[in-house]
This record gives sequence, C-alpha cells and structure tokens, in this order.
Amino acid sequence: MAMVDGEYLKEIERARRDLRALISSKSCAPIMLRLAWHDAGTYDAKTKTGGPNGSIRNENEYKQAGNRGMKIAIDLCEDVKANHPKISYADLYQLAGIVAVEVSGGPTIDFVPGRKDSTVASEEGLLPKAEEGASHLRDIFYRMGLSEKDIVALSGGHTLGRAHRERSAFEGPWTKEPLKFDNSYFVELIKGDSEGLLKLPTDKALLDDPVFRSYVELYAKDEDAFFRDYAASHKKLSELGFTHPSAMKKILAKTAIVAAVVILSYLYAINRSAN
Repeated sequence: MAMVDGEYLKEIERARRDLRALISSKSCAPIMLRLAWHDAGTYDAKTKTGGPNGSIRNENEYKQAGNRGMKIAIDLCEDVKANHPKISYADLYQLAGIVAVEVSGGPTIDFVPGRKDSTVASEEGLLPKAEEGASHLRDIFYRMGLSEKDIVALSGGHTLGRAHRERSAFEGPWTKEPLKFDNSYFVELIKGDSEGLLKLPTDKALLDDPVFRSYVELYAKDEDAFFRDYAASHKKLSELGFTHPSAMKKILAKTAIVAAVVILSYLYAINRSAN
C-alpha cells in the first residue's frame, strides 16, 4: 500500500487537476476509462490476485490481445506521473478513470488513494470477451466478486468511446455522442439496431437475459439511477483487493488492543502464581 499522508493527498489533488486538463485537451476520456477498467479487471476474489495494481504498464500485459491500444493511455499518463512521482501507478490509473467519467459529464465517484504497485503482469484471458454471452459475463464478474447489477451498470460505461477494428474485431461507437457520459448506451440498446451504432454480443446479452434486462430498462428510463449505481459499481471495481488506509488503521488498532489484553492477562497470571 502506498504511504498515504497529508502530502500524498495534496499530490493526488494536483494530479487530479492535471488529469482534468489532459483528458479535456486530448479528448481521451474513453481510453482513460478503459485503462482503469483493464488494470482492475484482472482481480480474482478467491486467490486475491490481480486487480488495480498498475501491472498493466508491464509490456507483457499491455501487449495481450485484450489490452490492444492501452499503451496510448499508459503513455498519456506518463507526463502526469513525471510531475507527481510520489503517486503510485495503481492510484494514478484509477484516478484517471474517475476523472474521465467526471470530465465527460458523468457522476462524481469517490476516490480513496493508497494502492500499491505490482511489477507482476497478470495472466492473459482474465478480461471480458466482447463476442461472448451472459454466462461469460457472469463468470468474469463473479470471479472479481461483483454482482449482476455491477455488470450492467459498468457496461453502461460504453456510452463513452468506440470500438476500433485494429484493437478488436469490431468497429464503431455505441452512442451518437461518444465523448458524453450519459444513459444513452441503454436507450440505444432498448431501441435496437441503429445504423452506425455498435451492438456487441455482450451488449445484446444484456437484453436476452431477464435479470440483466431489468437493469437495462431501469437505466434507459432513469439516468439518475444509472449514475448512482454506476458510481457505486465503478468504486467497487477500482478498489478490488484494496484495503483502505482507514480500514488498515482500524485493523492495527484492534490488533494492538488484543495484544495488550494478552499481555495483561499473562502478567496477571504470573502475579497470581507468585503470590
């Protein structure tokens, strides 16, 4: 875990400002959001491995088929990292994703810093595959410890950006305004095939599955509900395997109390035996 003190928190806010300026000037919100997702999306709740740990910056991870194009976002983040070297890559990438959503009109997402960097690349095949269906989505997201609501809410993040054929087998945007974060992904999904707009097999699976579809219909009608649930799901994704500094303090405090009780009990027992 990165050492989070007052100076680190100030540095985070400075980096946040730099990211706002960078993302606005480069119109790179979609790929910054994808970077945050892909770094976090390798988490395995059973083995406690992967997750938002900055490992995607390793060549043998960003060159994996599912991460094509990620080097663009990694390189864009390097200037921010150079200005704020104290910040971990893991924190930087997740902060970039949160700022990308906010800059493009999406909800405010709570950010707690303190993630530790890993130099170990995650294995290939841990991210969702666009050509698969509902059972695949469940397998991937359940492995991370996420829910069906999380699956649909996070899928709504495709309101930003477009697919690129050189990075995948698909081409085109999901919505008419791919740089605006709103609920139009769900609106277009309910409307059905629209000329020029993308519908991946994983997108269509959200309509075919009755549980997923109930959330799609809700979010298409109620953008506030989508924003609320998206912010909660994004925060969960960005913190997979991450112990908050505040939670760590509580753990240490409880450990200290238990240790003190054990020592006092031991001293009491010695005192009784001496008498």
